[in-house]
Amino acid sequence: MNILISNDDGVFAPGILAAKQAVEDLADVTVVAPDENNSSVGRRLTLFKHLKLEKVNLDDGSPAYSVSGSPADCVVVGSDYVMAEKPDLVICGINQGVNISCDITSSGTVCAALEAVSLGIPAIAVSLFMDPKTSFKQDENGEWYVDYDFTLAKKVLHDVVSKIIDEGFPKEIDLFNLNVPSNYFNEEVKITHLSHKMLDKKVIDNTNEEKSEIFNYSLDENQKSDDLIMIASDLVKDYEEGSDGHALIVEKRPSLTPLSADMTYKDLKDW
Repeated sequence: MNILISNDDGVFAPGILAAKQAVEDLADVTVVAPDENNSSVGRRLTLFKHLKLEKVNLDDGSPAYSVSGSPADCVVVGSDYVMAEKPDLVICGINQGVNISCDITSSGTVCAALEAVSLGIPAIAVSLFMDPKTSFKQDENGEWYVDYDFTLAKKVLHDVVSKIIDEGFPKEIDLFNLNVPSNYFNEEVKITHLSHKMLDKKVIDNTNEEKSEIFNYSLDENQKSDDLIMIASDLVKDYEEGSDGHALIVEKRPSLTPLSADMTYKDLKDW
């Protein structure tokens, strides 16, 4: 089996190395990813514009390719240009964050998987939900850092790919959206459906005291803050049972959501 791995966090993000390590014993792996972070760009494509393709090395010394484009660009470039043959499977991730609910259409990770499906390649989008209480730590000097623990995510991804190799994708399923919590109560994967939404979005300005620290972050001193606005968001806290959000955030267990690229609702006879 030949697997193409990409992401939206960038080719040097720790999650893409974790994804490669999770499946490299199962297949021949090629890594093609953006040269910089491309989170929340959706399925943006760079058409009829030059892209820089560069060979690089990951932290373990293994070869990879960086592309000066979007995650969807990387899937097209990887499958149609870098690899000698179209891959049998595309893995997007491991994303450093969460991708659940109908908000996945803005995710560079999930939309790169959708781009693969449009090319006739089944795909898996995988994300690590980092618990704010356990993933963000301070060192001995008081400096904050992120503790990326991909242990469970790598195990679950390996198991899912092994099952796909043995049994193929389920009928009428084009891609899996896998989310794994860093701080978990249960390692058993739950098959879920999409939640209604993931984020509560709100437009703020410099009068918002609650989010003043976010609004003023890296603000150019020459800019007047009263001329600026920002879209801020908070993670939804309530999810219906059986949904990806409920499994991941309430039950604290891995969520696997089977998806079809055909979003058509076929029965409108009573409309």
